[in-house]
Amino acid sequence: MFKGHNLPKRVLIIYYSFTQQTKLQLKQLVAGLESCGIEVTQERLEPISPYDFPFRSGFRLALAMVETFFRKRMKIMPISPRCMGEWDSIILAGPTWSYHPSGPILDFLDRYGREVCAGRKVIPFISCRSYWRWHYRTLKTYLLGCGAIVEKPIVFIHPIREPWRLIGLVLQLRGKMIRREKSWFRKHYPGYGHNKEQGAEALQQGRQLAEKLLENR
Repeated sequence: MFKGHNLPKRVLIIYYSFTQQTKLQLKQLVAGLESCGIEVTQERLEPISPYDFPFRSGFRLALAMVETFFRKRMKIMPISPRCMGEWDSIILAGPTWSYHPSGPILDFLDRYGREVCAGRKVIPFISCRSYWRWHYRTLKTYLLGCGAIVEKPIVFIHPIREPWRLIGLVLQLRGKMIRREKSWFRKHYPGYGHNKEQGAEALQQGRQLAEKLLENR
């Protein structure tokens, strides 16, 4: 018979990723957790009517920015019943949309937040261009309202300087990113999203989180 302290530590990751940057960073975090023997379950939030990617016009992009600033929900498909299980920690991951959590994350919290997160330790995982603190405050308020125990966030900011970071984001969302390696723009903006160094950092964050969980056996 297994004794409680010999059971593996279990982590649930609930995430939404629009341009796949959150997903890429999570992949490294998961690798770090699993390398230390942590059992990881991932639940991807799937919107019923997602935004186009890339956006088909500047108007559609501008409208989406206004909607997300006012925290418009994006209804998601029902989540798996397995999310209601027992977890040593939950990671709630997603991008920043106009200073706030994304619409799918907000819909998840409205509909399932208390059922999944009440009494659980929840770590916000944020991928953003730069302005994450308002996102975190909003997320923390909702999580506390659901009865969660909110822990220190894990945050990854796109490493390019402004204004190139903003210009690159708009070009990426419109599907008009300049691909020529020797263009004047690429001298200032070598690539969209997170870089390899941040991937290595996410891997290390996963290992550190695993060590923390294992210490609490």
